[in-house]
Amino acid sequence: MKNWKNIFIISAVIALLYLVICGLGAGASGDEYFHVNHSEDVFNYYKTLGEDKTAATPTQSNNLPFYSQFPDTFIQFVIKTFGIDNYMTLRHLFCNIIAWLGIIFSALLAKKLGGWKAATLTVILLLISPRFIGHAFNNLKDIPFATFTIMSIYYIIKFLEQLPKFKISTIIMLTLSIFLTTSVRVGGLLMIAYFGLFALVYYLYKREELKPVFFKTLLISLGICIVSYFLTVLVWPYALEGIFSNVFNAFLNMNKFEISIRQNFEGIAQWSDDLPWYYSCKYMLITIPIVVLLGFVLSIVFLYKNRKNWFLYSVLLFSTIFPLVWITINNSNVYGGWRHLIFVYLPLVALASLGISTLIDLIKNKYIKIIVVCCFAILSFHPISHSVRNNPYQYVYFNQLCGSTKGAYGKYELDYYYHSLRNASEWIMKNAKKDSNNSDKIIVACWHKPIIDYYFRNDTTKFKTEFVRWNEKGEFDWDYAIFCNTGIYPSHLLKGTFPPKNTVYSVDVDGLPICIVLKREDKNDLYGTNAKNNGNLDVALQHYNLALQQDSLNETALLNSGQIYLYKAQEEDTLYLERADSSLALLNRLLRYNPEHENANYFKSYALLMKNQVDESLFTLNNLITLYNPKYPAAYELIANIMFQLGDTDKAEGYLLKIIELGVADENTLGMLFKLYKGMGLDDRQAYIRLYSYMERHYRETGEDKLADEYLDALNQVSLY
Repeated sequence: MKNWKNIFIISAVIALLYLVICGLGAGASGDEYFHVNHSEDVFNYYKTLGEDKTAATPTQSNNLPFYSQFPDTFIQFVIKTFGIDNYMTLRHLFCNIIAWLGIIFSALLAKKLGGWKAATLTVILLLISPRFIGHAFNNLKDIPFATFTIMSIYYIIKFLEQLPKFKISTIIMLTLSIFLTTSVRVGGLLMIAYFGLFALVYYLYKREELKPVFFKTLLISLGICIVSYFLTVLVWPYALEGIFSNVFNAFLNMNKFEISIRQNFEGIAQWSDDLPWYYSCKYMLITIPIVVLLGFVLSIVFLYKNRKNWFLYSVLLFSTIFPLVWITINNSNVYGGWRHLIFVYLPLVALASLGISTLIDLIKNKYIKIIVVCCFAILSFHPISHSVRNNPYQYVYFNQLCGSTKGAYGKYELDYYYHSLRNASEWIMKNAKKDSNNSDKIIVACWHKPIIDYYFRNDTTKFKTEFVRWNEKGEFDWDYAIFCNTGIYPSHLLKGTFPPKNTVYSVDVDGLPICIVLKREDKNDLYGTNAKNNGNLDVALQHYNLALQQDSLNETALLNSGQIYLYKAQEEDTLYLERADSSLALLNRLLRYNPEHENANYFKSYALLMKNQVDESLFTLNNLITLYNPKYPAAYELIANIMFQLGDTDKAEGYLLKIIELGVADENTLGMLFKLYKGMGLDDRQAYIRLYSYMERHYRETGEDKLADEYLDALNQVSLY
């Protein structure tokens, strides 16, 4: 086919229709309610002419003032102006269009290297990239950043290629591109660094030709950067409050606000700030379609064939590889697959299309060419079939390298952005019925309450939403509960004990549940918890026994009954061992189907200690902090207590200091350290000096100077006496 430009136009139109039509069924993403709320604050900032400074005031629990998030602000302005109730649909439509622009600019870059055929292949490869498409439905943070980044790269190259001439339209578009990138997040200022680097390389390559316009080019380039910077400041309340200082501050402080969340990676629940260095690279390797990976490899292999376009090739390679290398070297806190790296994927796909296009062009034999094209088509079938079967959950995609969805289930996060909550909520609204013993409203519980609040917003007379975590679901009142399998213990998923038997609906991907709806058939676990909290332990045990008759694996009943027997063991000398044995029996039953359960392991170690099985207790505690949760402070504290009782004060201190190093220390930890130092023979003054000295040094090393200064002041005061 010779008319590749027309084919490109047709494929681009299809891409837009596909994004808009398929995106209509997408649910809200896990972060949307945060950004909607911040957009409201930004709107109020401008509405009050800066008097309401909520949007410009970072707090310990809210780092969004460090983001400009202009796309969210723009759509919020539209929502407020026209009073739109179904605002998530409008947000998602806006996201669809921005994602489509990302596809177009990626294709235009590929066209510069391989013509309209490479451009068309870029559109096709992005359309059959489930992870990209899934985020294109609703991710108004990472998708705009990716689109405006590739747009900036395109206009940087266009600006440089037009030298020594200067086109006003290109200058304007480059300025807008850099502004838009930075207007999403402060890291967009990286485009200014990219501009400087690429311009320097290009100038050295064509220095003789460009010498006459060097200073003019430099002045215009500086003007582009300055104007784009100040445009960003205008739409960013935090930056407006300090045009230079606050922007610099955002760079310095963003890492301090990085959250650490548990991620199922390789079948282990790991903290995101302690994931293996290869986390992002491996996630990309097992979730990018094989055909794209192969195309990227081919683009490297055929570098020599495209050496005349070495500059553009180098720009795309750098834009793909440098961020990956950077986050790997710096062991950056990333999570949720590679959604933070979607901006890397666009140039990667442009290169992949060029690799495939080059291979096809090199084959002269007509029949071999047809065979090769068919091979690429066959490789494309896997991601296409996934998208067709599982719309709108395209982004829950794993390629053949890890055994597809079935091979990844229980080993990697699936619906980590909670798209499926919409489907589950809509099922409840359609099917839920009140029982005779219900209150006036049907109580719907969810770990991600703000998301389902949106879905139930127009039916609050019938439904009431509540927050509940998976592990605590038996301790709170609800009639229906919605849970994504994100955050569920990996062993729970791998052993097949998820979903539980009271599941009445599930949202599936390739036949595997990514989200479930539970119906409360029995509330004895709730009644038992209420009795336990009121100190009626015998009554609590009666209710928990009834709950276990209904479900022998009721987590709340097993755990809390085990804990109650520990309480009783401490109170009843004659039945001491019998109570400890009863506790162990219940906790071991829970751990047989859920060995990662942190609280069950902790209470088990206590029961073992009561039976004077010190080594077994220490073994259980060490397993807890090495295999299951290295940030479980109570385990360190109990080990420290055991070490102190055994006379090993150095190890006791080491375990307590580890809690501080992990950032999970509280007043109890500091109190234990103080008592430990007293037990080591220090008087009050010496114990405080040792404690405060360590705390001051620790916070100084972690860059938390304010806390370090507070402990230094406390240390100086103690030292005076």
